[in-house]
Amino acid sequence: MNQPTPAIVAQSAVRRLPRIALLLLCAAYLLPGLVGRGPWKSADITSFGYMAELARNTEGIARWFDPLLLGLRPETPALIPYWIGAWAIKIAPSWLHPDLAVRIVFALLLWGTFTATWYAVYYLARTSRAQPVAFAFGGEARPTDYARAIADGGLLALIACLGLAQLGHETTPALAQLYFASHLFYGVAALPYRRVGPVIALMVGTVGMTLSGGPTVGLALAVGSALFMAYERRTARANADTSTTADESPGYSKGALATMVAAALVAAALAAGLGLLQWKIQLPGHHPSSTSVLSDVRSQAKLLVWFTWPVWPLAIWTLWRWRRQLTARHVALPFWFALVPLAATWTTDYSDRSLLLALPALATLAAFALPTFRRSVAALIDWFNVLFFSGLAVLGWIYWVAMQTGVPPKPAASVARLVPGFVPEFSAIAFVLALAASIAWCWLVRWRTGRHRAALWKTLVLPAGGTALCWMLLMTLWLPSIDYARSYVPQVRAVAERVGQPSCIAELALSRAHIAALQHYGHFNLQPLLLGTNCPWLLVSPETIERLHTIIPLDRWRFSGTLRRPSSATDDLLLYQKIAP
Repeated sequence: MNQPTPAIVAQSAVRRLPRIALLLLCAAYLLPGLVGRGPWKSADITSFGYMAELARNTEGIARWFDPLLLGLRPETPALIPYWIGAWAIKIAPSWLHPDLAVRIVFALLLWGTFTATWYAVYYLARTSRAQPVAFAFGGEARPTDYARAIADGGLLALIACLGLAQLGHETTPALAQLYFASHLFYGVAALPYRRVGPVIALMVGTVGMTLSGGPTVGLALAVGSALFMAYERRTARANADTSTTADESPGYSKGALATMVAAALVAAALAAGLGLLQWKIQLPGHHPSSTSVLSDVRSQAKLLVWFTWPVWPLAIWTLWRWRRQLTARHVALPFWFALVPLAATWTTDYSDRSLLLALPALATLAAFALPTFRRSVAALIDWFNVLFFSGLAVLGWIYWVAMQTGVPPKPAASVARLVPGFVPEFSAIAFVLALAASIAWCWLVRWRTGRHRAALWKTLVLPAGGTALCWMLLMTLWLPSIDYARSYVPQVRAVAERVGQPSCIAELALSRAHIAALQHYGHFNLQPLLLGTNCPWLLVSPETIERLHTIIPLDRWRFSGTLRRPSSATDDLLLYQKIAP
């Protein structure tokens, strides 16, 4: 017999969130940052470098299965993200900048993630064990209305996640992995209700994860989902004599389980055939840069707390309140889809990008906390979010005014110290957009704190709106300074001022990000020094300085200077000029 549900929801609490409002919120989160900037350091510009190389490819189809950047393979063994970016560059019109074309396509991937997450939460909330308590005299929420309200809350929770803001707007394999993982999640959740769409999502999700640099995580998610589907089928057969009603959710059919197993087998075959399965386990304390196990655990815990804020407290609350339904589909599936990325976060060197894959599942768990809240708890969450995001917005405006005018002097000095050499410029368009976003936030706070009927999703409106507000302020008022701080343009410009436009520049041990930036911004013809070149200039990574004399004959090269990225002391380039014989 199923345990009683902790959800107590009346029909009046599941009124529909206006679609236009939800679409505007998603647009306000997706669009800022598309224009007015270039690729950022270092994963963003590196991924774009591989995409641009594939778009210029003249070596045939074989190169598409082995992308190279000046002879270097990508650190993430991905294929599909680089294919998507290369195709975007090739089909974009001549007036559209290549990196903008790539950002537009990857923004569509984030939109697809939002859509897949909404439908996954919707179908999970349709299950019988996720439904609220039936009232003695009626008036409880109808199943479809309840599921739609929970799905709205799940999407709002995903938008509210702090860790999604930057990584969700970059053009890296991590965003492609998020897209495919969310579709795999949707496919498993919706398979009992639909056939064609979920089957396509299962195949796309598992194969896409394999070809986007996450074959192990994708296979673990697929295998765990298949095991859960088999468990639920066995449980359904054991309870076959239990009476059913029209509101009860359908189970997984034999064909659905076979589809899941087939998708996992296809993904495993592709990963093995293309050599994508690699052992990358890095336990805490065993990383070359780590000092101790305790410090690694502490840093990972800090990352987990802020990256998944504010959904992780709600997810924990869901696991506690729904503890008698831990084997139910709406709890077990998102828990597994969150647990696998969390394990990858703690055991690999790609902590934040692995943790990104857990956000849709954590947002789903957070959504199922909504029908269990008391009014006092919801009010406490609301006031915390009002104070937190309003305070951040006020600080953003104060520091922006200080950067523009020099008053107050202390904030102005802080900004000047963080971005040395940056000259601020006033943009009327950015100012108007930021002002409109701030006014919209004030209206949202007034609406949320007003006296009107409670909606189930109201508790997550302020976190989602506050996150969108802060991102809008960053990508309008602060975009020029952030782009200056995170871009390689100043450093590449310094190189161009020193060397002009030579026939070629030799390079030694440069990072992939530097190679991509020099090719994209400077249009330099880089050639590896160790392969033999006759270039008049040489760019060297400072990491090789101790053994530089054993690699190149220093009597043939004259040191010409150190070229530093203004906002970072760890991105130096050493410039050498060849001495004429």
